[in-house]
Amino acid sequence: MMKRRRFLQSAALLAAGTGIARAETVPFSAGEERPHLHAPAKAIDCHMHIYDRRFPAASNAVLVPPEAKVEDYRRLQHRLGITRNVVVQPSTYGTDNRCTLDALAQFWPLARAVAVVDTSVSDAELRRLDGLGVRGIRFNLIQAGATTLDMVEPLSRRVEPLGWHVQLHMTGAQIADAGELLVRLPARLVFDHLAHIPFTDFANAPSFAVVRRLLDEGRTWIKLSGAYQDSRVGPPDYRDATPLAQALVQLAPDRMVWASDWPHPTEKITKPDDAVLFDLLEQWVPDAATRHRILVETPEMLYGFPSSE
Repeated sequence: MMKRRRFLQSAALLAAGTGIARAETVPFSAGEERPHLHAPAKAIDCHMHIYDRRFPAASNAVLVPPEAKVEDYRRLQHRLGITRNVVVQPSTYGTDNRCTLDALAQFWPLARAVAVVDTSVSDAELRRLDGLGVRGIRFNLIQAGATTLDMVEPLSRRVEPLGWHVQLHMTGAQIADAGELLVRLPARLVFDHLAHIPFTDFANAPSFAVVRRLLDEGRTWIKLSGAYQDSRVGPPDYRDATPLAQALVQLAPDRMVWASDWPHPTEKITKPDDAVLFDLLEQWVPDAATRHRILVETPEMLYGFPSSE
């Protein structure tokens, strides 16, 4: 029995040392295998959420997912080999950032956060959030409720001196309609989930023209995430997202970041396989040096992490 136990222990160590993928179940994630793509040291997941029953949902919340706690997400980090992350305030909690800040404190110093505020927020509160590790504010105009489009410009002006960015979750049509507003905003911009640009004939989409203009001006970033949200092809590889993702990377490789969007709150029935989502980067970003930039250097700068160099 002792010999067999030692053999199993040695086999496990050998598997770990040779990088053999092992099964690992993660809540709110399909599949069990680790990704084929090896995450670089200090890689950053730039968009994930925490849900905790200790904090009440907003009365007008559209999405109220089940609990997805810090310890659950840490299992995803282990599976993907990701060590740092950005906790994004979900629409569920409106402008009550306590759940996000509680998670940020648990992940600290390996995390930063994006909060949700409205125009009633005080300058003192913004400074407090900055001291806790918040680096941007989010406007979710799809699962709307806490914020509105007319709040974007005045709040952009207030957070720009802090070095924060404005994170936008908008449909492609909303982006196209708000193009002139977005161009004149003073703060840096970050678009969620491939900016929800239509995958079909994206080059002729009005939203692509707006995003391309913003990228050309050098103060806009795109999250390479959420392929499943707009895919008509669906799993396992969401291949209709690939041409758009590749085009965005080609336009501005130094202003792309990657994100899991765990626990995938928009997907109520079937959750995507996070290992498959991570492996999409091999197709979207074939160059290893550019992938490293997207996973490490660019988010370090954008979210104020210490440089890994």
